[in-house]
Amino acid sequence: METRGEAVFAARNAVDGVYENDAHGTWPYQSWGINRDPNAALTIEFGRSVTVDELRLTLRADFPHDSYWTQATVAFDDGSREVLQLTKTAAPQVFALAPRTVQSLKLFELKKADDASPFPALTQIEVWGTEG
Repeated sequence: METRGEAVFAARNAVDGVYENDAHGTWPYQSWGINRDPNAALTIEFGRSVTVDELRLTLRADFPHDSYWTQATVAFDDGSREVLQLTKTAAPQVFALAPRTVQSLKLFELKKADDASPFPALTQIEVWGTEG
């Protein structure tokens, strides 16, 4: 579910290659807004086998309006998972992964920081690797 059903908060924004993250609500500041859903999850299906070895997350950083996630889990369709520790930054956060061949992943178990804002959001997710 995206915030208020608005296109500027649609999940597809997290894979569109636009990294502007110091504002929100109008182009080019689109993001995946989770509508305060504690069970929000984003699934990426590659449509073929790929070998992944790196993940990059760019959080929306319109502070103090925005919050951020301190932790997230990535589950892969091979049954493996990684728990990522996130920080409050506008820069992409890079996570080296043990290489694995998969067809999809799910980003979920998003733990919001203990701050006043109820609005964490994802500007971009990048999955790096090679053809399966």
